[in-house]
Amino acid sequence: MLTIVEKVICLQNVDVFSEIPTEQLSYLAAIAEEVTYSADDVIYKFEEPSDALYVVLSGKVRLHRNEEEIAVAEPDDAFGTWALFEDTPRVATATALDETRLLRIDRDDFLDILADHVQITENVLKTLVGRLRGLLERVGVDIAPKAGS
Repeated sequence: MLTIVEKVICLQNVDVFSEIPTEQLSYLAAIAEEVTYSADDVIYKFEEPSDALYVVLSGKVRLHRNEEEIAVAEPDDAFGTWALFEDTPRVATATALDETRLLRIDRDDFLDILADHVQITENVLKTLVGRLRGLLERVGVDIAPKAGS
């Protein structure tokens, strides 16, 4: 089992947590549960309710829709991130490719942390806004403020 410090180190690699100071990440580390899956175990299925984010500690996870592979998550990769923010159905199935250890952060526990720790909430929002700005810039939307506005 990982210590809180080891979990914090893993969570520092998750892009949505990138703006959260290390000492604040300890609150998230405290709710992160270590789970293990065997090869070919299904972690979640396409269209199931979203309820948690996962970070790969060891092993690999195949993200796929039917037989179409979308991605393979490897150590330090996070997947299911949007489950922390909305409960829409999963857009893919996640299957362990070999024995896989993951950190799991449950959405309800995450929302409790956000309610109790304003600084974490502010930093998560800052990261999400940055991601949205980057996406808008990539698709050619001008987001620069107009002169005089």
